[in-house]
Amino acid sequence: MADQIVVWSPEALEDVDDIAAYIARDSVFYAAAVVEKMLAAAAGLSQFPQSGHIVPELNQPDIRERFVYSYRLIYRIESARILVAAVVHGRRLLDDATASRVIG
Repeated sequence: MADQIVVWSPEALEDVDDIAAYIARDSVFYAAAVVEKMLAAAAGLSQFPQSGHIVPELNQPDIRERFVYSYRLIYRIESARILVAAVVHGRRLLDDATASRVIG
């Protein structure tokens, strides 16, 4: 199977911006490192989309997550692409609003 394209939803990009701004209050360097690691993890999904775990709150095989430091990078495997739908702290469960944007 050919590599699938990885696309970020606007909401997921906003999540990353919010996380970076929060971390940058203490360390701009660490904020940049976290964002870089998130981008690299997402890029790796193009070759190995099944590598993440099924999101336990949703229990759907096409909705998965990879942990990047203490954050959950949540993505949906679609026929022509991988959609990064949300990035949330690992200790948070998905609220209804986040779950609905992940499911689509």
